[in-house]
Amino acid sequence: MSEPIVLGIESTCDETAAAVVHGRTLISSVVASSMEEHARYGGVIPEIASRAHAEAFVPVVSKALADANVDFTDIDAVAVSSGPGLSGCLAVGVSGAKALAWAANKPIYGINHVIGHIAVTQLQFGSFPKDTLALIVSGGHTSLLHIGDVARHIDVVGTTLDDAAGECFDKVARLLGFPYPGGPHIDKHARQGDPHSIKVPQGLTKGKAGKEHPYDFSFSGVKTAVARWVESCQAVGRDIPVDDVCASLADSVAGVLVDKAMHGCEEYGSKTLVVGGGFTANSQLRDKLLESGKQHGVEVRIPDFKLCTDNGAMVAMLGVNLVEAGIRPSAPDFPIDSAMPMNVISV
Repeated sequence: MSEPIVLGIESTCDETAAAVVHGRTLISSVVASSMEEHARYGGVIPEIASRAHAEAFVPVVSKALADANVDFTDIDAVAVSSGPGLSGCLAVGVSGAKALAWAANKPIYGINHVIGHIAVTQLQFGSFPKDTLALIVSGGHTSLLHIGDVARHIDVVGTTLDDAAGECFDKVARLLGFPYPGGPHIDKHARQGDPHSIKVPQGLTKGKAGKEHPYDFSFSGVKTAVARWVESCQAVGRDIPVDDVCASLADSVAGVLVDKAMHGCEEYGSKTLVVGGGFTANSQLRDKLLESGKQHGVEVRIPDFKLCTDNGAMVAMLGVNLVEAGIRPSAPDFPIDSAMPMNVISV
């Protein structure tokens, strides 16, 4: 079989995206974001996001096909994110993708978009070596996964028990008065601050909790500790050293992510760490990962910024893997799953 051509559609949160991938080559990628519509509310409003997806779906998919210079007769399969994500947003993308696939008589795959964050790295770095580990860090997910076969079998090594890294950053950013999304603002100020000026705890790294959860993540306590420190400054009328707060927070969160990922690589004999998710755009995390990778003899694969955030390319790339592996397409009535487990690759 020649390399499959797959149309990928993504609508899990506030990006409506579509892309066409041919084998391991990205042919086109289109993303429409409703981020500005949510900024005034300090977070994503599901109803607004769903409405934006409905408005953007046809133009985005049409442009992705036009940019790739293909039509549905050229497409081998359609892949769409069916979870995890916001239910209303998922429903728009899945409904639209099903209609397109049915009309064109093409197979459709409902995929786990978090696993898509792993698959998309193949566009830049190629196939996964044996015993590859993946660190997924996004707004709502922080997970460490072992890739047996990206199309057939993935094991969950560790996951977040409360706030994910991105959620922690957004909540602290709101406390500091930064607009939504807060991550880029914390990143910018962190580069100008002292990462050792404030003692920020590192969740699930010490004592009994650390031993019981060696690869799990917890950032709720980090957020609370920073909030209390800021409030203590405000209570006595002291100016808040914003740059130092951001630098200390970023250093703590990045340190936990990197240490647990490297320990996981050692445990599983992994010489390759794949990193994905929107939070991987954070410069402190990228720097620490690359530095620690060199120290531990681990190749760290971090994709370009445009492939980190939610996009259609990651959905299409996972779809290509499923087609190549001979995985049966999803049933026409497959459901969405807003809380899809990390070990479910497709439905």
